[in-house]
Amino acid sequence: MQIFIRDSYAEISALAASHFVEILSGNQHPLVCVASGDSPSGLYKQLVALKNAGKLNVQDWNFIGLDEWLGMNGNDEGSCRYHLDQQFFNPMQIDKGKIRFFDGRATDLQGECDVVEDTIKNKGGVDLAILGLGLNGHIGMNEPGTDIHSRAHIAQLEEETVKVGQKYFTTAKELTGGLTMGIASIMDSRNVFLIVNGTKKAGIVKRLLEEPVSAALPASILRNHPGARIYLDREAASQLANI
Repeated sequence: MQIFIRDSYAEISALAASHFVEILSGNQHPLVCVASGDSPSGLYKQLVALKNAGKLNVQDWNFIGLDEWLGMNGNDEGSCRYHLDQQFFNPMQIDKGKIRFFDGRATDLQGECDVVEDTIKNKGGVDLAILGLGLNGHIGMNEPGTDIHSRAHIAQLEEETVKVGQKYFTTAKELTGGLTMGIASIMDSRNVFLIVNGTKKAGIVKRLLEEPVSAALPASILRNHPGARIYLDREAASQLANI
C-alpha cells in the first residue's frame, strides 16, 4: 500500500490520473472498475481532458461498475450508472458494449451479481479498481461487518449511507439496498485507487490507517493489498500523525 498526500483535491486527482495512465498504458485490453460519487469525479475530469487532448485512447478497454442502488439503473437520474455516464462514459465516448454495470431493476438480482463475477473472470480479472470512501468506512456498498470473502452480492445499507446517498438525487429517495462487488472481488484487483478528499473524511481516514485491520472497517482491508494506492488531500489527511 502506498499513500499520497497533496495540498488540494485537484492535485490528488491529477496525480491519480498520471498513475492511471502509467499503470494501464501498456495493457491493450484492461478491465477497469469504476465507482461513482464525488471523490473520483476529479480523476474522471482529468482523464477526459487527456482523452480530448489526444493523450489517452480507451476505445479497446473494458469497464465494470462497482455498485448500484436497488431498483435503479442508468435510466434513473441519480443512479450510480447515471452519474458515471455524465462524468465519464459519455465524455470518454466509451462503447456501451465495453461496459458491464449492475442493473438494480433486474428481476434476477442474484443473476446480476453472478454476471458481474463471470465478467471479471472472463476478462482475466480487474486491472484497476477506483474507489471512494464512505463515512463509515465502506468501500462500494460493503458496509461494516461485511464478510471479507464476499463476492458480488445484494447489500443492505446502514442508515448513515442512506442519509448521505440523498445528495445524489434532486428529490428524496427511499434507498433500500444495493448491488455491489464484494470485498474479495475488490481485493483480487491488481491495482486499487482509493481517493479521499475533504475535512469531513478526516476522521474515517485516521481510523482507516491507524485502527487494526478489520471487517468492522472494510476499507482498512486495503492495507493488506500490495497494489493499493491511497490519495488524500491535505484536509482528508488533517487528523493523521506525522504528516
